[in-house]
Amino acid sequence: IAQKRWQPYEYLMFLPLFSPQRGRARVTHAVVVIFLEFFAWGLLTTPMLTVIHHLPHLLCVPVQGFLSFLSAPLIGALSDIWGRKSFLLMTVFFTCAPIPFMRISPWWYFALISVSGIFAVTFSVIFAYVADITEEHERSTAYGLVSATFAASLVTSPAIGDFLSAKYGDSLVVLVATVVAVADIAFVFFVVPESLPDKMRLTSWGFPISWEQADPFASLRRVGKDSTVLLICVTVFLSYLPEAGQYSSFFLYLRQVIEFSPAAIAGFIAMVGILSIIAQTLFLSVLMKTIGNKNTVLMGLSFQLFQLVWYSFGSEPWMMWAAGTVAAMSSITFPAISALVSHSAAPDQQGVAQGMITGIRGLCNGLGPALYGFIFFVFHVELDEMEPVSGGTLMVPGPPFLFGACAVLFALLVAIFIPDNHQLGDAKNCSTCKSSSSISHTQSGSPLATSTSDAEDIEPLLQDSSL
Repeated sequence: IAQKRWQPYEYLMFLPLFSPQRGRARVTHAVVVIFLEFFAWGLLTTPMLTVIHHLPHLLCVPVQGFLSFLSAPLIGALSDIWGRKSFLLMTVFFTCAPIPFMRISPWWYFALISVSGIFAVTFSVIFAYVADITEEHERSTAYGLVSATFAASLVTSPAIGDFLSAKYGDSLVVLVATVVAVADIAFVFFVVPESLPDKMRLTSWGFPISWEQADPFASLRRVGKDSTVLLICVTVFLSYLPEAGQYSSFFLYLRQVIEFSPAAIAGFIAMVGILSIIAQTLFLSVLMKTIGNKNTVLMGLSFQLFQLVWYSFGSEPWMMWAAGTVAAMSSITFPAISALVSHSAAPDQQGVAQGMITGIRGLCNGLGPALYGFIFFVFHVELDEMEPVSGGTLMVPGPPFLFGACAVLFALLVAIFIPDNHQLGDAKNCSTCKSSSSISHTQSGSPLATSTSDAEDIEPLLQDSSL
């Protein structure tokens, strides 16, 4: 070992040795991790409004998104080989690291926000974690539960943050968010167990990952070779680009153009969050069992199209509230697409598959806000911190939302051509590769090869799948 020249990435295989873990991996672990992470950031909704107009923030968001696009396939591929827990700890830590610097040093906050894009891919690792411990027919329900947890974290956190900010100031809000983030990191380190079976990790250590496999541009080349993967990736890009832009400007739009009060904005977020929980737990499960995975994606895109058209032409508060109910139903799109990708990937390629989707979403997180801001600027719709202003004499009060509706319409047309059942080419090849590797270990008498059934590593999400 002393004579071996180690590559930098090879040291990551030793991270699990220093991470205590207890019990058996469960979907509950993934739910708690996601809830705490986004609850911490939800508390910062009001303080974020004070920094969102600064130039460094406008620059760091595209940088963060582009870095996520580059790193997501790499982190996903590494987690397929060396396990999920170490990379889950890493992504949660770096995603939450900028929070305390919002008050300590704004410039350090902007810098850490940019750099955190390298590791801000928690969803890809979480979805791979869930795929390791659930049966395939139950995976879409589990993904819906995790996505609903994201919505649940935003039901009360913005309102709590706004109350604390108004009563005690932004500093206390940042402190509370930091405590929640530290609790999340501690939960991952001390409580969350590894989900990837030992036999999959141990037999993989002898075969280091190739940089070509994790290279994002190599991933793009693989996308072009598989028509189904290409269709899924284009659908994700066209549907999430307007969603990312909407997240960056919608609350300011409600305040400045539609004249929502801060309390009304917090209530709007809570309403959409509660309805999203219902949509992603109850309706998603029913739709997946009745109309199938692909048709569920199409229905979610249809709701998103209707929602964006309503946002673009709506000029009264009641219109926004009504469109918010449709927005909640459109939240089924992402877990449905993630389930579709998971079903198409082999068990040893879940991290790479989810990393590819998360990388595209990261790219949208960088492009969407800039695109929406540019369209608002072109149509002279001001979203600066000032007294509420009307949208002028424009026929379309929200021009960026109309552009987003056009993008989702194209996504809907592309998604129609996605086949119902398809096995990813790379997943099949890699699975065959690893199977042959396992056989060679068995023939050579390696103690790393075991005959334990995979079934013991699967956690039934639902005791009766017919319920």
